[in-house]
Amino acid sequence: MASLPAFAEAKLQIRAGTSHDIAAALPTPLIVVGPGDEIRFANPAAEEFFGAAFGVLRRRKPPDLADPGGALVRIAAEAKARGAPVVEHDVPVSAARDRAGMVDIVAAPYAEGVIVALHERTFTRHPGRQFPEGTLRSLNGMAAVLAHEIKNPLAGIRGAAQLLEESVDENGRVLARLIRDESDRVRTLIDRMEMFGDARPVSHAPVNIHEILDRVRKLAQSGFVRHAALREEYDPSLPSVPGDRDRLIQLFVNLVRNAADAVPEAGGEIVLSTAFRPGMRLRVASAQSSRGLPLEVCVRDNGHGIAADLLPHIFDPFVTTRPHGTGLGLALAAKIVAEHGGAIECDSAPGRTAFRVLLPVCGEEA
Repeated sequence: MASLPAFAEAKLQIRAGTSHDIAAALPTPLIVVGPGDEIRFANPAAEEFFGAAFGVLRRRKPPDLADPGGALVRIAAEAKARGAPVVEHDVPVSAARDRAGMVDIVAAPYAEGVIVALHERTFTRHPGRQFPEGTLRSLNGMAAVLAHEIKNPLAGIRGAAQLLEESVDENGRVLARLIRDESDRVRTLIDRMEMFGDARPVSHAPVNIHEILDRVRKLAQSGFVRHAALREEYDPSLPSVPGDRDRLIQLFVNLVRNAADAVPEAGGEIVLSTAFRPGMRLRVASAQSSRGLPLEVCVRDNGHGIAADLLPHIFDPFVTTRPHGTGLGLALAAKIVAEHGGAIECDSAPGRTAFRVLLPVCGEEA
């Protein structure tokens, strides 16, 4: 455990028995980086994470710990220069006992130093391109085959059912309507598969996110959200988003529809909220850099929640908990977010599920 003299030497004005004990009790790895990029404090969780006591860590520089490309120092410097917290998602690390993976780094200025916390992934996120190239190519091909091989004969089946409906008794008409309705359902599934496999580039133009959400609210309240209360908590000063209006509407319709399926018949509530998070950044592994995602749109509901074993897979195609669901709604949502250079994340517990979409804004530099 870091000693009290270490805090005094760091001149960070952390009082014994208060902030010191709180920092020591936190399960999140936490260090303090000084003006010379030296480590001035590490809590026990950081010692465990890096596999070294504070006496060893204080003799090392942050890039020596678990920081390919110097992201930790860069984020700390940015937080100090801004005088405000900075968050960067999906930073690769390799720590003690060969612990490797992605963390979110949160840096906040404090007195003469910068407090840096490393959050290991505790929720589900799909940033950037969601699927490996081979998987995406296979899905595109499968969608094309389904469209070509099934749509034409399906139209014939539906037309035959309509003709039968006009020439049979009531029992026969019931069966004919069943054939027609199931044909429509399969056609709808194929249409969604085609949309999911659409690899055409997205045109980006400045879009007002609140106009998008207003359209989504009207569509929802006139149809699938009649049984639930729909509230809005907006930041009216948000800048425009570079994107495709129709695809963004589809994105949030899918998320609101998903929430509507989860809330109870009585007392159900869905909340749409927006916020500006200027310190939010996403690591871009292919470019060894990061891009800003300061605009956050959240769709929150008070439904039954998502099972813990299902949560890591909710953005995969054909994964669903609904008896008649297709499992393509959230997969398509993640694809649209990826096309807009953003990220989508979800955390869930009984009575509260939140999907957060993080997007770039017009004029934002990487």
